[in-house]
Amino acid sequence: MGFFGKRRSREEKAARIAEQVAGGKGFYGRMTRAALGGEDYAQVQQSLGAYHSGSTVRQLLAMGVPTIPAVVVSISDTGKLVNFDPVVDLVLQLTGVTADPITLRTLVSKLRIPRAGDQVLLVADPADPGGYLYAGDGATP
Repeated sequence: MGFFGKRRSREEKAARIAEQVAGGKGFYGRMTRAALGGEDYAQVQQSLGAYHSGSTVRQLLAMGVPTIPAVVVSISDTGKLVNFDPVVDLVLQLTGVTADPITLRTLVSKLRIPRAGDQVLLVADPADPGGYLYAGDGATP
């Protein structure tokens, strides 16, 4: 421990700044909100939310949470990118369930963009009961 508290890694500092920007709190969050305005700031929050859902899915899969197979009915591009990966709107039909299709806005790898008819995996969203998170196609960890 140094004179000014615990020393943090770059990843920890970046995660802290991203949380401040997404929440509109702290110096970075207030400056981002002031510089962008309401509509653009909402888009930044959506993009950061898509990014964080990916890390949440990786943690849930590492803990052994069961996945739910689904088939892609349609996919549409939102025009947003996070680290050069697209944020897309997926319409999915859960496999073996006759219920209405579900719609997800999620970040997908530009190397593994699903197509209509492809089978993908979902994970139950712990923050939103009855909601799902996109877990990829199961081919990559």
